[in-house]
Amino acid sequence: MNYPPTRTEAVVDTLHGVPVPDPYRWLEDERSPEVQAWMRAQDAFTREHLARAPGRDALRRRFTELFYVESVSAPAVRGERYFYVRTHKDKEKAVLYWREGEQGEERVLLDPNTWSADGTVSLGLWSPSWDGRKLAFTRKPNAADEAILHVLDVDSGAWSEVDVIPGAKYASPSWTPDNASFYYAWLPTEPSIPVAERPGYTELRLHRLGTPPDADPVVHPRTGDPKTFLNGHVSRDGQYLFVYVTRGWSENDIWWKRVGEKDFRLLVKGEGAKYSLDVWRDTFYVLTDEGAPRQRVFRVAPERPGRADWKELVPEDPVASLQGLHIVGEHLALEYLQDATTRVRLLTLGGEPVRDVALPGVGAASNLYGLEDRDEAWFVFSSFVTPPQVYKTSVSTGRVETWARVDLPLQPERYTVEQAFCRSKDGTRVPVFLVHRRDLERDGDRPVLLTGYGGFNISLLPSFRASIFPWLDAGGVYAVANLRGGGEYGSAWHEAGRLHRKQNVFDDFHAVAEFLVRERYTRPGRLAISGGSNGGLLVGAAMTQRPELYGAVVCQVPLLDMVRYHLFGSGKTWIPEYGTADNPSDFQVIHAYSPYHHVRPGTAYPALLMMAADHDDRVDPLHARKFVAAVQAAGSPAPALLRIEANAGHGGSDQVAKAIESSVDLYAFLSSTLGVTWTP
Repeated sequence: MNYPPTRTEAVVDTLHGVPVPDPYRWLEDERSPEVQAWMRAQDAFTREHLARAPGRDALRRRFTELFYVESVSAPAVRGERYFYVRTHKDKEKAVLYWREGEQGEERVLLDPNTWSADGTVSLGLWSPSWDGRKLAFTRKPNAADEAILHVLDVDSGAWSEVDVIPGAKYASPSWTPDNASFYYAWLPTEPSIPVAERPGYTELRLHRLGTPPDADPVVHPRTGDPKTFLNGHVSRDGQYLFVYVTRGWSENDIWWKRVGEKDFRLLVKGEGAKYSLDVWRDTFYVLTDEGAPRQRVFRVAPERPGRADWKELVPEDPVASLQGLHIVGEHLALEYLQDATTRVRLLTLGGEPVRDVALPGVGAASNLYGLEDRDEAWFVFSSFVTPPQVYKTSVSTGRVETWARVDLPLQPERYTVEQAFCRSKDGTRVPVFLVHRRDLERDGDRPVLLTGYGGFNISLLPSFRASIFPWLDAGGVYAVANLRGGGEYGSAWHEAGRLHRKQNVFDDFHAVAEFLVRERYTRPGRLAISGGSNGGLLVGAAMTQRPELYGAVVCQVPLLDMVRYHLFGSGKTWIPEYGTADNPSDFQVIHAYSPYHHVRPGTAYPALLMMAADHDDRVDPLHARKFVAAVQAAGSPAPALLRIEANAGHGGSDQVAKAIESSVDLYAFLSSTLGVTWTP
């Protein structure tokens, strides 16, 4: 591989007595003309290489069929108005619509396809007022996290020229019942504030429509701690205001007050536990993993809010992990996971079981969407081989009917989904979903694409992924590992893969890979792995720890230099998840697995496709640049390629055409590396 040249520097830090070389430190400065030139050269080299891969035209045709679809989201109902997102076969971006009544005339409310000539401005969050006459929403340049909050009048479609709020990265507007104002999290945008310090400057503010945002009163001040998140919401009746101060993904505090009171008071201090709260009819319903790793629900009276007066309403389930709580139709809707598949249960507000919601199969379902005082509710269901379908249900009767469906050129009966279990290095039972054609022969030579995440209490569910079908049709297996660090089995599962126990995540992944080889699905040379963000860290660690076990690696928007990750992007907010190299004991653990620091010259690494985004303001792309430079210099005979998506953020571009080209490059890379032939 005649890579573009990359120079090295003799940079060595001594941390806690340990010398830590960093020869590609200069690649951290994206503003440098030299780094910009290096990025252009690497991206051009990669695209030229991938353009020669076989089967690209067949892949592009198939992805075009699968990605350009007609679909409708579950609606948000405000008053008698229905708001929902629709995708179209002939549009790059989803469009926000509304109707007066469920059967009313469909009207376009926001069409981001018209916002920029090159499609680089995206629609972020959107939140209608309770009467459905106003809409708060964010616009995001380059599909990045940074956003600007706007307000429009639904009837006229006119955007307010006054209600324009920069610094809306974490905004989450919460409307007051008079529909004239909302609370929101505001983040200053001054360049003088270091990016890594900005989360600690977040304030909760109140914006009254038609007033200048720079005069918005501060309702709750910043924490000053860049390791925290701050957000808040007001109860639907406007009586109670809540503020959450969150440290990582394992604990948070809740502060509250009655609207009109001067000071907040502490409802609960999260010490190794997390809490969320819904309010209805002067009662707080608190979902927590305090003393219950799979979570339980308490009922709290505002006049007796002390912890000793909380009443357990829903005990911890002995086998299923409680994921979320909504109040819908005067009932509690509880979403559970059991072995990473969804159950949705309805209970009375007094905690008495009513029924399980009738799901159409085994797969991934959302909790119920709806209002506290209306009987109608919606949920979304999908499986690995079933596209997302929206269902409407009656809370009182249990009736379920299809509300919107997606039709794709697929034959679901051709495929099968199974769940298997294997044992990790320490004996822990680890589940893995396997998707493949029914006629698959386990001959030990199938191409397998294995993915995982293993962090931040996030669960990987058996939900639909359109991009896997060319892979399945070509005789491949798609595997999803549910690793420790995720939330599939509750907080204990998360804790087992966090901080000093992070190596458990990588051991789980290796164990699943070994299982796939042992059970004759594949062999190492035909086993590809993929992961993004924290999942990018996962596959980077897998690649550097067990290079002989994997044949190809697709690493997307990753963290890879774990010694310096906390100095960039949103890194300080992840310290509760990973630890920090500033701490001697954390450093010992982090340095032991940090992928960038374990690239060894002369090692035969698997082929690598690194996929980065040029406007990723969450995980700095320096990780991708430094790691690729190190792997290229190691001299492995397999390619190490860096692909950079232009005008895209951490989640990639929201344009269908770009998603198609990205998927074509990914699977063309796997084709050329593992010898997969695509069927026309």
